[in-house]
Amino acid sequence: MAHKTTTHWRGGMLFESDNPSGNNVLMDTKQTAGPLQKGLSPKAMMLSSLAGCSGIDIVDILKKMKITEYNLKIVAEGELTGEHPKYYHTVAVDYFFSGPKLDKKKCRRAVQLSVEKYCGVMEMFRKFANVKTQTHFNSN
Repeated sequence: MAHKTTTHWRGGMLFESDNPSGNNVLMDTKQTAGPLQKGLSPKAMMLSSLAGCSGIDIVDILKKMKITEYNLKIVAEGELTGEHPKYYHTVAVDYFFSGPKLDKKKCRRAVQLSVEKYCGVMEMFRKFANVKTQTHFNSN
């Protein structure tokens, strides 16, 4: 299945890109002079895509397991190489589950299935980065 996006320059360092779903996203970078950054940096967007892809998998898997009462926060942090072209060589993805009646075993299984089998963005990251994941629980 092919995906296509179209990206338009909107002045300065700001770009607007459409998405196959019909939504738009702004990409920008810090400028030494001028207005504040209005969009996500392209590299940060990659980390957001990783977290979003895996999160969608996890929510879907837990729904099939009849687990619906939980909160999930995903923190993705990447370390860039020092030389150009700079790319993430190390990435850490932390999954934070909270809720009064967490089924930790099922939550861990959902994360494992996403990380090892379903998340295509995770697989893409593995092609260029050392990816580590960790699952955390809080009984809030």
